[in-house]
Amino acid sequence: MSARAGKYPLIVNFAAFQTGWFSAVLGGAHGYVWLGSGIALLVMLLNLHLSLRPLRELQLLIMVMLLGLLWDSALATSGVINYFHWQISPRLAPVWIVALWGLFATTLNVSLAFLRRRYLMAALFGFIGAPLSFMAGVRLHALQFPEPVRALWVLAIGWSVLMVIMVWLAERYDGISISAEKS
Repeated sequence: MSARAGKYPLIVNFAAFQTGWFSAVLGGAHGYVWLGSGIALLVMLLNLHLSLRPLRELQLLIMVMLLGLLWDSALATSGVINYFHWQISPRLAPVWIVALWGLFATTLNVSLAFLRRRYLMAALFGFIGAPLSFMAGVRLHALQFPEPVRALWVLAIGWSVLMVIMVWLAERYDGISISAEKS
């Protein structure tokens, strides 16, 4: 793993992510989608402010958000996941989900940097972590699984692949590490 800048402590990244995650999910569940998404956006802006190379980090955030928009829109369109409220279209992922993808991207070069070049570990992380995160979203009434077993398998397998892609992107668009500053 490359050297970190020291300017962005892991605990700050982790706490900011958790705050943004709960804000976005609860906002999506209870009709405060813009407030929850706005808090997630503030976390993304903090990430960019603390980055050594904000443009590289912004590129990562945008790519991950586009990837998430495509993936979660496919899940919504296929009926794997039903979002209760706040969708522009039933075929598109809601704004708060896209905000969560950007929020997640803020962790890739900080608190999840240990996954660099560990693609099998990244795949395992996605296989286990994504279904758990989505189950928490179900419990918080932000979404529903019409067929829970199917949904959990689709999420686990899909996120195994997505995590490898995101870790690979994070290695190439690292705006946090000192070694990225030299490149």
